[in-house]
Amino acid sequence: MKKYQMPSNSFSNRLYNILSANIFSLVYIPLILYWFTLFVFTTIPTNEMPQFFNAQDKLEHFLAYFFLTLLLTLAIHFQSKFRQLSGRPFITAVILIFIYATADELHQLFIPGRFCDLYDWLADILGGMIGIGTIYLFLKKRVSVGAEIISQ
Repeated sequence: MKKYQMPSNSFSNRLYNILSANIFSLVYIPLILYWFTLFVFTTIPTNEMPQFFNAQDKLEHFLAYFFLTLLLTLAIHFQSKFRQLSGRPFITAVILIFIYATADELHQLFIPGRFCDLYDWLADILGGMIGIGTIYLFLKKRVSVGAEIISQ
């Protein structure tokens, strides 16, 4: 019986290797820029945003937090300064997204033309949870492909 490890040339492994080799430029900088941009957009006073379809606002909240959470979870996973955090990137990301989504909705109470909305908060949280799930599947696929052993 011969055992060997499958070559790890899957897309997820290649992407993981690229990200881990360029953490600062492909994870940390995009996270900082994206989070700053998101904060600025939610701080701009507005009277009326153009709406092209029903629930557009909820989709915008969902997508904003989906991408924020993708970057945040990767940043937590790749950081090496705090081992407890990198060992639990999903729990840490859940906690941070709940806190930030709550703070973001509450801070909009003080912005003219904006308001705090439970459904916006739920869209934020749902986008965050789907983002965390996406990174979980990405990391799980990477580990399962790299660790798969075939017996002949």
